[in-house]
Parts: sequence; C-alpha cells; structure tokens
Amino acid sequence: MKRIIVALTLACMLTVSSSCKKGFLDQVPDDRLTLDETFKNRNTAEKFLANVYSAIPDEASQRFPGSDNSIGEWTGGSDEAEYDWGFVATQNINNGNYDASSGFISGFWTTYYRGIRSAGIFMDNVDKVSDMPASLKTQYKAEARALRAIYYFWLMRIYGPVVITGDKAIAPDVSFADVQLPRNSFDECVTYVTTELDAAIADLPLKAANNNNLGRINKAFATAVKSQVLLYAASPLFNGNTDYAGMVNADGKKLINQTYDATKWQKAADAAKAFLDQFVPGTFDLYRENDASGNFSPYLSCRDVMLVDWNKEIIYARIDAGVTNRQYETTPYHSGYADEVRGSGGLGATQTMVDAYFMANGRSITDNGSGYVATGFSNFQAPYDDQARSTYNQWTNREPRFYVGITYNGSKWLNTNSGEVITQTYNTGNSGKQTGGNDYSPTGYIVRKNEPIGDWRTGGRSWVMLRLAEIYLNYAEALNEASPGNADILKYVNLIRNRAGIPEYGSPSLPAPAGQAAVREAIRKERRVELAFENTRFFDTRRWKIAETTDNGPFKALNISTNPPEFYNVVTFENRVFEKRNYFYPIPQNDVDSDKQLVQNTGW
Repeated sequence: MKRIIVALTLACMLTVSSSCKKGFLDQVPDDRLTLDETFKNRNTAEKFLANVYSAIPDEASQRFPGSDNSIGEWTGGSDEAEYDWGFVATQNINNGNYDASSGFISGFWTTYYRGIRSAGIFMDNVDKVSDMPASLKTQYKAEARALRAIYYFWLMRIYGPVVITGDKAIAPDVSFADVQLPRNSFDECVTYVTTELDAAIADLPLKAANNNNLGRINKAFATAVKSQVLLYAASPLFNGNTDYAGMVNADGKKLINQTYDATKWQKAADAAKAFLDQFVPGTFDLYRENDASGNFSPYLSCRDVMLVDWNKEIIYARIDAGVTNRQYETTPYHSGYADEVRGSGGLGATQTMVDAYFMANGRSITDNGSGYVATGFSNFQAPYDDQARSTYNQWTNREPRFYVGITYNGSKWLNTNSGEVITQTYNTGNSGKQTGGNDYSPTGYIVRKNEPIGDWRTGGRSWVMLRLAEIYLNYAEALNEASPGNADILKYVNLIRNRAGIPEYGSPSLPAPAGQAAVREAIRKERRVELAFENTRFFDTRRWKIAETTDNGPFKALNISTNPPEFYNVVTFENRVFEKRNYFYPIPQNDVDSDKQLVQNTGW
C-alpha cells in the first residue's frame, strides 16, 4: 500500500553500490500512515495539511538555518547587518565561501520541493475524506494549491528558473528515467505560479475567520504574492538579462529571456494596484498609533507595526515563530544587569545601513541641506527616552525609523522594568567586545527593530512576513518603470513617509525628485529604510542587479576593539565577496548529478 511521503523515492541507478544518491525528490523515512488511513477522516487529513504548511520558514531563527532548511540567511547575508558568530551561514554567504555542495544550498531546494510534493498529494486525496464538508475540501485544496505556488516562488527567488514538476504528485513507483526533468524557463515559472495563485484565489476566504485560523493562506495573501512574483519577473535580474545567455537546457531553451520587456512592469503595477483596490483600506491600512497624550506618534507607529500581532497592516505572518532567538540577538549583552535585559547583541547593523536612514527633515545624510554632522556630541533626546543625553552627532536628529531600527552607543534600553540601562558598545562597555566575549556587536551598532519593550525572553507572537507598506512600495516601483510621472508613484511613497513622520516629496520643505531615474533612486532608498531587517534587502539588491556593488568589497563599522574616542572611528570590519555568479545560489550538486536534464546555474 502506498505510504504518505513528503518527497519521492527515486530508484537507484547504480550498478555496483546499493546506496541511493539523495536529491530534491527523495524520500524521508517511510514510517507514515498509509494514504488510505490518512485521508479516511478529517483529523488526519488536517494534520497532513499542517505538514504542507510546515515548509513556511521561521525567519526569526536565522541564526540556526540547519534546524529548519527553509530558514534563510537574508538579514546577515545582506548589506544591512553582520552576525557576530562564525558558525552562522551568513559568514559563508558574505565571504563567497560556498558552492553547490554546501549544506544550506540544498536545504531550501529539498524543503520547498517536499512542500510542493506534499501539497500535490493533499490535493489529489482530500476528496476521499468522508467526514469533511465539501466547502472545506474546496478551501483546503485552494490553500494547498497556493502554498505550492508560493514555495515555487520562494525557490525562484533563490535559484532562478526551477523545475515545475506538474499539477499531479509524482507517483512513488515511477522509474528513474521518468523523473529526469529539465528546468523550466523563468517566464514559464512565472506563468505557472501566477496561474496557480489565480486558481487558488477563487476558492480562498478573504481573511481568517477567527483567531484559530490566523496563519492560514487567504485570498489577500495569495493576491499579494502574485504581485510580488510579477515584480520579480519585471526586474533587471530576470528581464532581458544577457548575463545568462548561456544558461540553456539541453534542447537549447534559454532559461532567462534575453529581450527586455517593458510590459512586465505594467503587469506588476496592475497586480499591485488590483490588491490595493480590493483590500485597502477596508481590509488593510498602514498602522498608526498615538502616544500617551493622544497625538500621532511616527516612532510608535513604525516600532509597533512589527510588534502588535495581526494589526491592520499585516498581510501575513508566521505564527508561533521563534522570536526569542531574534530577541536574544537584538538585546545587548548588558553585563551586570538583570537577565530580562541581558542578551547577546550579536546581530550588528552595518555602518552602511546606519547611514541609509534619513535625517528628521527627510533628506539623506549626503544631501547638502540635511543638517547632518559627522563629528562631535550634542545633548539629544531620542523618541524612546525621557531625557536628553550626550549623543554622537551622527545619531542625532535622525528620522523616527532610525531610532526604531538601531541601538547605538549611549542609547537607553527599551526595557526599564528592572531599572534604567544605557547600552555601551565600545570595547570595555557593558555590551562591548572585551566584556561580552563571544557575545557582542561586530559593528558597534545593534539591530533594534522588532525588539519588544519587555523581557526579551517572552515569545508567543508572530513574525511579520508581508505587510502593506511593501505593497505600496512595490506598486510605486513598478509604476515608475511602466508610467514615469504617474501621480500615484509619489502618492504611495509619501504615504509611507507621512507615517514615518518625515516630510513628503513635493512638500514645501522637500522638492520632489525630478525624472524617472531620480524617482527610482528615491523609491529604493525608501524601501531600504522602511523594510530594513525584514528580509527584503537581500533579494532587492539581487533582482535590481546591483549586488556586485552593494554587497561586495569593504564593509564599515565602528572601531569596536577600542574605547572612546577611537571607538567612533569608522573602520573596515570585513571584505565581502559578491561575484556575478552569486546572484543565484547553485542548484544542489546531488540533483545535478542525478538528473541529467538539470543544468547548473551560470558560474557554478
């Protein structure tokens, strides 16, 4: 009798050895219920669907990708941040020290294909369940269909064109030759994923019916993902990228189109606008919060949008996420203080990311009118503080999102339950390199975003994976490429800036950027700041084809091995490596060896 499996057993094709090479369609231990037993009743069928959901990554736990092969290295592997510890996979990413045989490379490939296969098995068998209402079967099949499409998209972000295995789950008794599958072109992948999402959307509920259904795929999330897929398809990495002219299947099919197609940007813009027209403001809206006096607070709004579970801006979140893992990384070491305020501070923000935040007047620090001062100290009261403190001028008068995102030397810690704590990130400070031993910020700055104001050890909240602000910026970006000068472009960027408490473009104090290129740059800057540390930057620099500049060469930080005043000197902490081949991860070597139709990515 057939067994439930989340991956396919491939027949061994070795003439001498009896062992099988493992690949992306290989079986996990065969100790599951039979298909007939599983789909005999609602309870076991729903457990199987929960297994399909299990490939959704817990991105709060990026320090431990080996514990869940769908967890990405997206924060520390981008130009935003650096992990302290050498065991974290981001060290290999940043140093270019990985190849097609590296463990984390195959992890994503295997995990998402298992999710894809499990989704197919569920869709093929759920109609057998005798005690499940027909309406629920329809909904559950739509959830599985959407999950399968989403897993394909997440593979595409990482590896580029992938293998579309088809609508039906591959039978476990097929021959090895029957699963010699070539990669589909990226455009074919996009068509398949968007078509599948459309089919799923028709049968998905608008949103969770109650709190027990939070985290299920719904119409809104599937619609939002469709707009993301089309944005990627329009982006330079995938749209007329001649760097991949030689990446072809055995039959000569080019895997990435070689001719730029401007209409792809319009499709992306239309998809984002369709989401906005359908769901905003009725279902979703930008999160806004007032202070204790009843006045709108940009700082609290930008901070708590990540902390207030399932607020009106959140389109999708990972429930029961390992948030304490991230909170440990973003809570400074604070030697000598209570455990509730004592973490590691091991996730350091780069100087590049610190410099990306705007000034309070909405201008970049490189703007002559920004008022940015590079040296010296001033008395400055941060928005989370109850008093002014002597602060290095680089960190004064910055926009509210800076104080949401960055813990800097001399800043007051958020949790005051056990008393006031001032974070010191210089060498012998309470959170410095010498003091912390293995736990300290490698840059002198610590990522603060998504840090709660209470005990860092408290979990039980979700991890935001997609929120409305990103769709606003997606729409603005696509529209600027498709229809430069359209009034909606700055309208949606300005909605983000208004919530952030900084001047809007075109206001009396801040002129609008002139021309498509300047608007493009403004959108990218806004996206970098608004979505900082939310796992988008890693993919943005790649899809824009700018990572050879942004993710390559010397990276700067404060001089953490010293005390003030030398501590404030900006020094190189790492020379990162990003070559043209690094835009995509390589296809796992085991699968390339097993599937003779599977061509490797260029450069690997």
